[in-house]
Amino acid sequence: MNQSDSLRSPGLAYKNLDFLESDGGRTLRILSEYLEPYERLRKENIHETVVFFGSARISSTGPLQSYYDDARRLASMITTWALGLDGPRRFVICTGGGGGIMEAANKGAAEAGGVSIGLNIGLPHEQRPNEFVTPELLFEFHYFFMRKLWFSHLARALVVFPGGFGTLDELMDTLTLAQTGKLGRKVIIILYGSRYWNEIINFEALAQHGFIDPEDLNLFTIVDDVDSAFNILQNNLPLSVQEDSPAIAKSISKS
Repeated sequence: MNQSDSLRSPGLAYKNLDFLESDGGRTLRILSEYLEPYERLRKENIHETVVFFGSARISSTGPLQSYYDDARRLASMITTWALGLDGPRRFVICTGGGGGIMEAANKGAAEAGGVSIGLNIGLPHEQRPNEFVTPELLFEFHYFFMRKLWFSHLARALVVFPGGFGTLDELMDTLTLAQTGKLGRKVIIILYGSRYWNEIINFEALAQHGFIDPEDLNLFTIVDDVDSAFNILQNNLPLSVQEDSPAIAKSISKS
């Protein structure tokens, strides 16, 4: 062995995949799931989003087809309207990237000639991204909490269709952020389908028992048709651009 062999560099740490995939590299992996999406969103001039949540089990056929059709139509209307606004890409449709309601919203945006975001998550039973997400705006997450951060970070509005545990989890996350004032701007929250939501969650009972304030019931609106949902968004979303792209929500510290 000559001296040059004995002094050979072990390689740059940030190119060491064994380290990056180890417990010691977890912090770097988490940071990557924040910084890499930020850079891509900035490059694509994405300013704000309208997030669609809802079940992956709702299909374009079958007894729940009307929800699929309504999500597709609403996403198309939002996209058409947003494309007429000046400035950066505003109110871009954003979903979890999978099937069902997510697919319907991404499809509606594509049919209107716009881009849309898919925040996919790696799961034991693989969730495959739907074909209607804009390829440059498809993201794959390992950490649920980083995926949730990006759902809320750019959101100006949330449209929640019927869904299961995942949908309820994502809805409650946003309601909690809105209730506690942790986001530095208002997020419009629309629950789609009164029959479903009034049966699944008794919001009035939460207020009656004192677990939420009566005014917390104003944090969301329940609607039953596409036109009502679109009118709420069109009349309440801010039209002026006051931040650079992406328009990241600031977390408020209450000391």
